[in-house]
Amino acid sequence: MKDRPIAALDVEVRRGQTVYPEPFARVVAGRTKRKLGDVFGLSNFGVNLTHLEPGAASALFHSHALQDEFVFVLEGNPTIAFGDREYRLSPGDCMGFKAGTGIGHQVINRTAEVVAYLEIGDRTQGERVEYPKDDIAAQAGPDGGWLMTRKDGTPF
Repeated sequence: MKDRPIAALDVEVRRGQTVYPEPFARVVAGRTKRKLGDVFGLSNFGVNLTHLEPGAASALFHSHALQDEFVFVLEGNPTIAFGDREYRLSPGDCMGFKAGTGIGHQVINRTAEVVAYLEIGDRTQGERVEYPKDDIAAQAGPDGGWLMTRKDGTPF
């Protein structure tokens, strides 16, 4: 845990780490995260500096039952899929995703340039994530890890 300012780009990059099993993991293969909130020991919310290579997505199209989420674009022009709409964002643009609405969302890089953004979300216990376009579901465990199953509850 840090007790002083840091350079965000000095935080360890988490490349290729995902809770998604194959074939879903390949959607986020070009995503890297720097878990900035963890460096400071934040426990009520997380802050990630996320980069998406061309063609990569932040996650599968999903919605949160309990956790709010917010993104702020730093570099590039990502596309936000939100419900049945899409929005192209620019640096300085932001969007929030209220928990419990059932409206799916996803950040996608459809450009030839790297996209960088901050993603901020709370860490409400008991979170469930739904993936309306894929046969996968997620339930947060008491240890903070994720249990990934098919929608009928069978494990991968």
